[in-house]
Amino acid sequence: MLKANRMKHILLIFFSGLFQLGLVAQQIDYSEVDKDDYREMNFEIIGKMGNNINVYKNFKNRHDISVYDIEMKLKNRVNLGFLPERVINVDFIAYNDFAYMIYQHQRRNVMYCSMVKINAEGKLMTDPVTLDTSQMMGLMDNKVYSMISSDDKKQIVVFKIKRQNDKYYLITSLLFDNKMQLRKKSYFGLKVNDREGSFTDFLVDNDGDFVFGRSARTGSREFINKIDLIFKKAMSDTVKILPVILKDKTLDEVKLKFDNFNKRIIMTSFFYKQKRGNIDGLYSLVWDKRTESLASETDFVFNDSIRMDAKSETGAMKTAFNDHFIRHVIPVQDGGYAVVSEMYYSSSKNNAWNRYDYLYGSGFYSPFDMWYSSPMSRMYNYGFYDPFNRFGQQNNYVRHVSENIMVFFFNADGKLRWSNTIRKNQYDDNSDSFISYQLFNTGNEVRFLFNQKEKRELLLNSATIDAEGKIKRQPTLKNLNRDYEFMPKFGKQIGLRQIILPCMYKNYICFAKLEF
Repeated sequence: MLKANRMKHILLIFFSGLFQLGLVAQQIDYSEVDKDDYREMNFEIIGKMGNNINVYKNFKNRHDISVYDIEMKLKNRVNLGFLPERVINVDFIAYNDFAYMIYQHQRRNVMYCSMVKINAEGKLMTDPVTLDTSQMMGLMDNKVYSMISSDDKKQIVVFKIKRQNDKYYLITSLLFDNKMQLRKKSYFGLKVNDREGSFTDFLVDNDGDFVFGRSARTGSREFINKIDLIFKKAMSDTVKILPVILKDKTLDEVKLKFDNFNKRIIMTSFFYKQKRGNIDGLYSLVWDKRTESLASETDFVFNDSIRMDAKSETGAMKTAFNDHFIRHVIPVQDGGYAVVSEMYYSSSKNNAWNRYDYLYGSGFYSPFDMWYSSPMSRMYNYGFYDPFNRFGQQNNYVRHVSENIMVFFFNADGKLRWSNTIRKNQYDDNSDSFISYQLFNTGNEVRFLFNQKEKRELLLNSATIDAEGKIKRQPTLKNLNRDYEFMPKFGKQIGLRQIILPCMYKNYICFAKLEF
């Protein structure tokens, strides 16, 4: 009898636990609408510091940090009155109980890159410190300095690229530790010709090593037919140039990612076999830092089954990947890695969609500018966001379309283990702020959050994919207030199962914390 009662008690605790888990399986907290947070506001979700969630906000010449508690109740709005008038760019690196704010501003003909330390209450912990300066020819609207950090946030690099003449770039990099102590300042030059003005992502790994790609094209309207990896050890003054042998391939946009588990560099790109043809497959190269040698190289050609999965409902199989773009490269501990791509295009009455212009049409890529701003300025997860004004005034009707997400998982030897498709169908007019997706990693699976239109309303959807490629599509999230429209791609993960998403309430921007 005692055993039976004990078993009953254990079962009661077990099912009670399941019930509690069900209650907290999904929780949404919205911030109150602030009448100063106009649609045109720039913002960056700094992250969770202590028991607060901090968000940087900028409108015209006003700069603030809104401090929310864990339930998204506004505790304080701190005006950053110390900032000068001509602030060009702001970046943040958040830690457990503080953040570094790295910003650049111009005074007369000098561009300053400066830093302050901010606590969890949004208050200054240090006076502004100048990290570097650059002499300018006149007033600038584009940033000169770029900031990147390692995955563990223990290595921070601030760098700038200046064209000395038509055939030479001078790159200055400043490597800091997580106490913002300067470890190394380096200068190195790169010889380039007229077709070698495009750079890839710039990355720093947990050792402080610095890498980026330098690409070249045969013509001004062609894709990449030559690329070198430029690699610099943390404490070195020289760089190692690693040529990539492409043979008969032409590459699309090149993505780089450090694999800090295995001390490798992963390079991926879609590729073409024919000039002005369709995308044929996915090219991957893995370079081992420890042996300073090629670990694997893969030309994966898409078969009909994969093309059928990737294409839109009305698209042709042979052109299935022509509107796909690589969004994420995710390394895992065993040396394997996932590549995530998404379909995106736009249409206009006056202008036809052009993939090349989307990738390379920005002025940031011009090799003839005096100061070269990196391609990281363009779209995802760098600097603050201005969701509705990033492309200037929209005088023409433009429809933005974003559809299926493809996930490919490769083993450590570069062989495809599996691929799968997360199906979605999104579009919006004159803005792409509510389409696309946000990804966050919970350790044993990756979750995708994205809007879908249901009965003319945008509703937030969720799908997960595990290490074996199995997809679970959750029903429409519960407890959604339909007065709020989410902007998932501008969100930020702040914990293992917590994410902050900006959203629109009427004509104001606010924020929601989702916990799964």
